[in-house]
Amino acid sequence: MLVSIVIPARNAAKTLPLTLRSIKRQTYPHIEVIVVDGRSSDNTAEIARSHGARVITTRPNRSLQRNAGALLARGDILYFVDADFYLTPGVVQECVDLIHSGADAVIVLNISNPLKGTVAKIRYYERMSYYGSGTYEAARCMTRQTFWKAGGYDPQLYANEDYDLHARIAATGAKTAHTGKNFEIHLDEPATWRELITKSIYYGRNITKYLTKNPNPAYITPIRPTYLKKEYAAWATRKWKWAIPAVIIQKTIQATATAIGKII
Repeated sequence: MLVSIVIPARNAAKTLPLTLRSIKRQTYPHIEVIVVDGRSSDNTAEIARSHGARVITTRPNRSLQRNAGALLARGDILYFVDADFYLTPGVVQECVDLIHSGADAVIVLNISNPLKGTVAKIRYYERMSYYGSGTYEAARCMTRQTFWKAGGYDPQLYANEDYDLHARIAATGAKTAHTGKNFEIHLDEPATWRELITKSIYYGRNITKYLTKNPNPAYITPIRPTYLKKEYAAWATRKWKWAIPAVIIQKTIQATATAIGKII
């Protein structure tokens, strides 16, 4: 069964080679790679072609780019990943196995690169709390039929567009599974507080459209029940005693910046 990996990219020359190399190292052999270039001003498209990927060009809108890639994909399974992620070698195989076992869509554990700096380290602990929550997670891999039945990504959204799609997938009655052994690493996390705040303001400008479709305050509140889960709290505190307070402080700053973006 062919898996089509769709990568929306724009000026991604710094991280795209790492993403593509991690795909080449997958243990599952039947993969095609489609890079959807959002009119980059660097050599993103050339890098993609040099790694054997199919390249198409659209205007820069990552939801639209993903849909465009899905339209041209030949695979029965679609896997969406951004151009700044590293995939562990067995992640595609595990997704295929879960779909063969009856799942329609698969949530892949998504972690931050904690080595990039304090902000990224805090994001690492934040993301780890979400896995298996049933709330703060979204499927990246799914059958083609599941994707189009849910309507694909909403091109009007660039904030929480993955949560929006996942909600519509769930509404169709699709069966969702989780990877247990393999995961993705987000390489290009914000390295400084300034970068985090700037990014949050940018997403805040689009958050009203998301909340209009999905009026769930859980996605914008800085204090979330996942931080207080007994097993997670014990693990995080053992690893770093300041993990949970640091996550709450960061999410408060992020929520404030998002609110500023919403206002302006």
